[in-house]
Order: sequence, then structure tokens, then C-alpha cells
Amino acid sequence: MKYLKYLVLLLPILSFSQEKLEGIIYDGAAPEANSPLPGANVFWKDTEVGAVSDFNGNFSINYKEEYTELIISFVGYKTDTITINATTAVEHTLQPKASLDEVTISARKEAMSRSFLQAQNVINVSSDELLKAACCNLAESFETNPSIDVNFADAVTGTRQVKMLGLTSPYILMTIENVPAIRGAAQAYGLSFIPGTWVESIQITKGAGSVVNGFESFTGQINAELQKPSKDAKLFVNGYGSLNGRLELNTHVNTEVTDKISTGIYAHGNLRKEKFDNNDDGFLDMPLQEQINIMNRWQYTDNEKGWVAFFNARYLNDAKQTGQVDFNPDTDRGTTNNWGSEIDTERIDLSSKIGYVNPDLPWQSVGLQLAYSTHDQNSYFGLRPYDIKHESVFASALYNSIISDSRHKFKTGLNYAHDTYEESVEGTDFSRAENSIGAFFEYAYDDLENFSMTAGLRIDFHNLLGTFVTPRIHGRYTLWEKGVFRFSAGRGKRSPNIFAENQRLFASSRNIQILNADGPIYGLEPEIAWNYGASFLQGFELFGRKGDVAFDFYRTDFQNQVVVDWENPTEILFYNLEGNSYSNNYQVELSYSPFQRFNLRTAYKYYDVKTDYLSGEKQKPLTPDHRIFANASYETELKDNGSQWKFDATYNWLGNQRYPDTQSSPMQFQLPDESPTVTTLNAQVTKVFSNAFEVYVGGENITNTRQENPIISANDPFGPYFDTTNVYGPIFGSMYYAGFRFKLK
Repeated sequence: MKYLKYLVLLLPILSFSQEKLEGIIYDGAAPEANSPLPGANVFWKDTEVGAVSDFNGNFSINYKEEYTELIISFVGYKTDTITINATTAVEHTLQPKASLDEVTISARKEAMSRSFLQAQNVINVSSDELLKAACCNLAESFETNPSIDVNFADAVTGTRQVKMLGLTSPYILMTIENVPAIRGAAQAYGLSFIPGTWVESIQITKGAGSVVNGFESFTGQINAELQKPSKDAKLFVNGYGSLNGRLELNTHVNTEVTDKISTGIYAHGNLRKEKFDNNDDGFLDMPLQEQINIMNRWQYTDNEKGWVAFFNARYLNDAKQTGQVDFNPDTDRGTTNNWGSEIDTERIDLSSKIGYVNPDLPWQSVGLQLAYSTHDQNSYFGLRPYDIKHESVFASALYNSIISDSRHKFKTGLNYAHDTYEESVEGTDFSRAENSIGAFFEYAYDDLENFSMTAGLRIDFHNLLGTFVTPRIHGRYTLWEKGVFRFSAGRGKRSPNIFAENQRLFASSRNIQILNADGPIYGLEPEIAWNYGASFLQGFELFGRKGDVAFDFYRTDFQNQVVVDWENPTEILFYNLEGNSYSNNYQVELSYSPFQRFNLRTAYKYYDVKTDYLSGEKQKPLTPDHRIFANASYETELKDNGSQWKFDATYNWLGNQRYPDTQSSPMQFQLPDESPTVTTLNAQVTKVFSNAFEVYVGGENITNTRQENPIISANDPFGPYFDTTNVYGPIFGSMYYAGFRFKLK
């Protein structure tokens, strides 16, 4: 009590030091006058003192005499600065940006960038970055990106395999405009079914993904945004040809039906008929291939009423033939005359996306996504037939709003998925049906200064996986100027598609076995893992030029995993994990622009990926422990007519990779413990003649690095030791290409 009198004496001082300015913010876009604007940001210029208006548009902010300029802002509205000379209540109306006179801002768009503001660790890749390489399909669009590893899956199919955080693509959630797309039967070849010219941008999210997009993500998410008919060129043509016999043609035709409706026809075709066997092992270095891929895309936009909608319809037919050079499918299929393989895929995709943003309450929106696909693959590998038909239905409803003010946002909704698999492996039926329905809630907090966080939780009811909860969290804290620390953690669960995801293993003489087959999927239990991550991003300025450096660490820790064990050279074993399996990924990345229009990006990565096999703990086969990456790009000054030169080069060095154990094979079929290191160099030069026309020439693997004798027992493909899966580097050698792009705005 003796201190109470002192507290009473201090109250006037405390009250004076916390003098407040109060006011109300009105919405200039509302149809009625004096409609309040909730969630508006109010802060004093050149200070960190701020506030946010409540549901009634009211705000209260600390005031000092030296505070004279008050800044008021809201997304989609003109930012205003008003002069304050006293604590008289403020009434102010913010006007939407649509009422402003036209303003043109010129800036050089970054082809690839990391965000300093998002809670998640997101790398944004623009279409400009995709044009730095041939990028004929989505699988080939990561050649200039240090966060994604790209390598060939085997020695015969020519399939590109992508990895993130040391793990293969099944552990990555792959979406097209945030709709799960490349999954199930499409895992092995689905990335090659998305033409590169169709892609507007790519977002790569490291670590546990958002609960909004489902429960399957383990290591992160790759989302591809497609070209929008209303923004894409009216006519776009891209022609491509390479010395490995590959010819491609992409054509986009877009038209405006009304002022609110646009539509586009996107056609892609590729062809390879020429046979190559540069290493003289009797097998094709690259498959013969034909693909027809057509999409019709519709867009509806009504900004005044807040509606936007897309509808897509796509048809694909893809045919591959590979194997021995002399293989003729008409006479040799099903015989031991010559070893060969055919993979024929027909696919239909239908999807729609409808969104509504309340014009009066722009922080409130509703979205609906619907998708249907059928994927029908008929194939054989030597004497092994493999057929799979996958029908998928997906639906998602999403609601966005705020809690109290715009610092507190949330998303909530429902997902439904149905998958039917008709699958036959060497005559054995593995058909199944999966159904799931899930509900999610995600809360996001942003204090508008140093800290932001996204925390989500979802519950799913699955007919085979049971009922389970998926928690995920991402956080960002600004330690100092341009110094951002991020952390994330989350759980993932998925149904393993052991044959579709490991089709490359069919191109061998290994016997297939599933052990302890009493689980719900192929007799196996679902895969479950936790992913934890931390990253630090520091922006800097050196010699007047900007750059940034990033440090990442992510760990994926499996609670259960379907182990793919090929440590015995005559077997492929699938079984549930007993023990530990984890992936540690360390990465440091430096981006810097030493002079105008020149960008340099370098990275070093270290992988520690280990699993407990029946034979003990081992490093995952054919996973390099070290990787060094560098990309340099330069553009000449853009002239008035749009002409310029563009130069790009990408260097990759891969460390040693462990071969699966072959010590029980005869001496002539044994491999060393590790592969040699691999060095590759890609380069491209583009000459832009005008805003409408450009040509490009380039080379992949200019160093002509080539794996010698990638196929074990190539001269006896029907013998017990035949194996095409031990691929650590390029097989074809150097490959050069040329192409052109024409667009009519």
C-alpha cells in the first residue's frame, strides 16, 4: 500500500505519455456514404508506431507532438498521408485505386526471387526464368533452380526425375493452380505432360505445405500457374528442334469473347523418330516419342462485382518406345528376340475454379475448385506388362476473412477426393479405391512489422488411411533490416503408389516382392513423416549493387515409410520401415548482381539421406552427398523496338553417389561402391529482334559428360542380371538445340 500514493502521482505523467489520436476510416468504394473500412493500416511516418481500424472503421494510435504526418493504407486503395497538428478526432475516406488516373511504373522484373515478407519459405519463378533454358515441359523447367534437383531416372525411358530436400517427387505436393495434379498414376511421367510454354509462373515452397492444399505434402510444394487467356498473347508460336532428334511445336491462340470473357486454345506436339546409340551398347539413348497435348481454357472476370472464374479442358496422348535399337514392337513384343518397351498414355483433365471477392469487404472471399481426370497407361517393359487406369475427382471449398482486423486472417474450408485405381502388374490385380473428406482451418497473423505466422490444422476421414489430424506451422521474424529468420514444422501422410512411382525398376530382371503384406495398400501401411525446417535470408548491398544470401536446413523424419530395397541385384523388395529413415538437407545460396543487367546465383547443398534396410542403415542409392550450382545471366540494354541479346549459363557439380549393392553378382556385373563425380554445363543465347519475334540456340551438357556402360548386362537383356536403373549422370552426351518464339499481342 505504501507504493500506491506514488502510483497515483505517476498516473498523470503516464496518461500524458500515452496521449492518443482517435478517428474513423471510411470506405470510398462502398455504395453508401460513410461506410466504415475495417482493417485499414494507420501509422506515423518514419516510425514503427501503428494501428489497425476495427470492424467499425475506428482506430486509436499513440500520439506525440513530433508526430505530424499520418499514413493511412489498405490493399487495393490509394495510400494517403494527412497532416496532424492536434489530437482532434480524424475522419478520412480512402479511395480505391481504380478511381486514380493511370500511372505507369517501370521496373526490371526479377526472374527468380525469395520473399522477405511471407511466413513460408517461397521461391517465385517467373516465365522469364523458364525461358533461360529449352524448358520444353515442366520436368525440364528446374534446370536453373538450385532448390530442385533434376536427373534421369534410368537408362532407357529418358524420364526426368525431380527431387526436393533429398527426396523424390512423390513426397512433393505438385499442383496446377493449387489443385493437386501430378499424383497417383501420373507420378512417373506427369511433369513431362505440362508444356513449358503453358506455364506463367512457378511457386516452390520448402518444408511443410499449407493445410489448405491437403495432407500429402512431406518436403514442400511445387505450384504451377498457367497462362491466363486475358493476359497471354493473342497468338504465340514456339518451335524447337534438337540434335537428339526432338522436334516440338507450341501454339497459343487467345481471343476476347466479351469484355469479361476470354478463351484460349493451347496446342503442343513433340516428335522423336530418329534412333541414337552413342555409347554402342545396343540400346536407344533416348526413347522414340510422339505426344499430342491440347487444352482449351476459359476465363471470366468481373472486377466490379468481384467474380473471377476459370474452366479448363485438356486431352493428352503420349506414346514412347524404347529398348534395343533393333527392337520392332510389331514382331518382337512378348518375345526374346529383342528387348523393348512401349508406354502409351491417354489422359483427360477437366477443372474449374470460381472465386468471389466481396467488393464492399475486400478482405472477404469465397473460392470453389473442382477437378476430374482420367489417366490410362498401357505399357510393358521387356516381358513385363504394366497397366494402370486412374480416375480422380477433387473438390475444394474455401472461405477467407479476418478476425477483428487485417493483422488476423483466416482460411477455412472442405476438401473431397476420390481415386479409383485399376492396376495390373505382370497379370496380378492391385486395384483399389480411395475416398477422403477433410476440413481445415488456417490462421495467419502479421504485425505489419517484424513477425508473421501461419498455423493450420486439418482433420481427414479416409477409407484406407483412417481418421487423422495434420498440423502445420510457419513463422517469420525480421531480426534486423533485410534479415529474415523463418521456421516451419508439419506432418504429412500419403498412400504409396509403389509401382507407378517406381516404374523404372521394371526395366530390369529383378524379381518383385512385397513383404509383410497385411496393410491396407498393397499390403503396406501408409507413409507418415514430420518435416522441420529453418532458414535465414539476408539482403545486402555491395558496391551499390543488391544481393541476398540464404541459409536453409530441413529435416524429414519418417514415422513410417515404404522402403524400396534394391540392395540385392536380383530383387526389388517393398516393405514397411523398421527403424529410422530421414533426410537432412543443408543449403547456402548467394544471389548478386555485380553490374547492371547481370545476375549471378550460386548454391552449395549437402545431403544426408539414410534409411534402415534389411541389410542395415545405408545412404539412399544414387543420391549425391554434395552439389554445387551456379547460374549466370546477362541481358543487353533493351532498345526502343524491343530488341536485345540474352545470355545464360548454368553449371552443376554432383558429388559421389552410392550404388546399390552388387557384390553378390558375378564379377563382370559388379559396380564400385560409388559413382564418380559429375560436372555439366548448359548455356543458351537468345536474340530478341522485336517484341514479336526472337530466336534462341543452346546446349545441354556442353562438357560432354557421359556415363559409360549405364546398363548392366546390356548384351543379355533377358538374363538374371540385366538392369537399367543405375544411372548417376547423362547418357546421351552433349545436346544442342535451336528454336524461335513469335507472339502477336
